[in-house]
Amino acid sequence: MYGVVTRNEEETEWSEFDRAFYEVKDVTGRAVEPIAGAVNMVSCFGDNAVESEEDLLAFDDEGTPATRNQPYFDWTYVCPTHDRYREGLLDIIEEAAAVNEDVRLDDVGFPRDEYCHCDRCEQRFADSEFEDWSAWRTNVITEFVAEARERVPGDMYLTLYPDPYPGHLEARSGVAVDDIAEYVDEFVVPIYDMAYSTTYWLEILAKGWQDRLSTPFSIELYAVDVDVDDLSKAVEVAEEYAETVLFGYDASNARATIRRMNADAREGQSFGPE
Repeated sequence: MYGVVTRNEEETEWSEFDRAFYEVKDVTGRAVEPIAGAVNMVSCFGDNAVESEEDLLAFDDEGTPATRNQPYFDWTYVCPTHDRYREGLLDIIEEAAAVNEDVRLDDVGFPRDEYCHCDRCEQRFADSEFEDWSAWRTNVITEFVAEARERVPGDMYLTLYPDPYPGHLEARSGVAVDDIAEYVDEFVVPIYDMAYSTTYWLEILAKGWQDRLSTPFSIELYAVDVDVDDLSKAVEVAEEYAETVLFGYDASNARATIRRMNADAREGQSFGPE
């Protein structure tokens, strides 16, 4: 099966795609109304629009905010313990689920290992039952996923950072895969490259996730300006391991790739001796 991830409503209806994810809130802070014909997708704690709102930001133990101005962040991160922001997210998720019962959560978790040490997080950890800071962080994220699950009557999808090595996601972002799996119907793993000129690394990651997860998962490939032949090769690798192969942010290139693959399959059919 093939799917698309898009910000353009009309592309969700293209016949080449078996499934469509439509961004109703993305990392730029852009928000649109959810639609009935696709799985609505919500960027949770990635949000460039809050860059100037210090109270919302995640900070490391040296007071460095997790903003896109830092060399290792592509976007700005909100602290996952900010109550008002969390409630706003849950409202968006609930509104999306009222239009289409299936919802995908994106950008869930703390930004990196050393976050968050804002005053609120420090106080809540001190007041908690946890002695281990890492365990407290994973509990924060697991509680959020559980609260989101209560608002999604259909299938809930959740994006995972593409690192299948046990313990890495817990340490990096507070996402305890085994703990949140009970709330998630399908994980989505974006494995992005600008060219896919080689695919051995893609297979290594895909196999790692196949071994790591008991919950179904899809692989999302980057489709923008990628050569159709190279993208086709990446799809062939990904679909050996994933429930669905998704194409990110260039539906036209994705459609061309699917058509090329279908044409190649027809040309390769054999119906007995000539």
